[in-house]
Amino acid sequence: MLNQVRKLWHELEWIEDIELRRQTAETWVLALDNSKLTIGDLHEIPFTLLVKDCPVTFMEHKRAVVHISREAARVMSDSFGDNLPIDMDTVISGAILCDVGKLLEYDKVDGKAVVSDYGRYVRHPFSGVGLAMQCNVPDRVLHIIAAHAGEGDKMKRSTEAYIVHHADFMSFLPFMNK
Repeated sequence: MLNQVRKLWHELEWIEDIELRRQTAETWVLALDNSKLTIGDLHEIPFTLLVKDCPVTFMEHKRAVVHISREAARVMSDSFGDNLPIDMDTVISGAILCDVGKLLEYDKVDGKAVVSDYGRYVRHPFSGVGLAMQCNVPDRVLHIIAAHAGEGDKMKRSTEAYIVHHADFMSFLPFMNK
């Protein structure tokens, strides 16, 4: 399964810290092992169930979030330098992991994505943190997973968490207008 995750997420190679790269990949392996979804499903199911007939798949959305987060962090680092330090590995790992809990929150019934029984009670920021904790992902990345969605509006976000949060909503909110 680890090799399949590496193929799914070539962006893992952007994480320079080998241990963080391993922990990030292992979290995806754990999520897939505990999910009713397959890797193939991630290329077919909509990234959100909140948009009727959402035309964008889970992986298209995830890849956009990771790439937007990385580019935003680069521009901010270039613009602000030491005045606003940004840990790029934390941004990338957090962006890759922020929706990993959806693998437990979603199910596929009759070829259609639906909220799973588990997902009726536990949203993906919480299950994502739980999965990542089992893989010893550092607190700074757990924070991004926890804070990336609306639940994070009640906490003080790190710079890296703000970047991922806004990248996620940039690639979500426009579809709410359709």
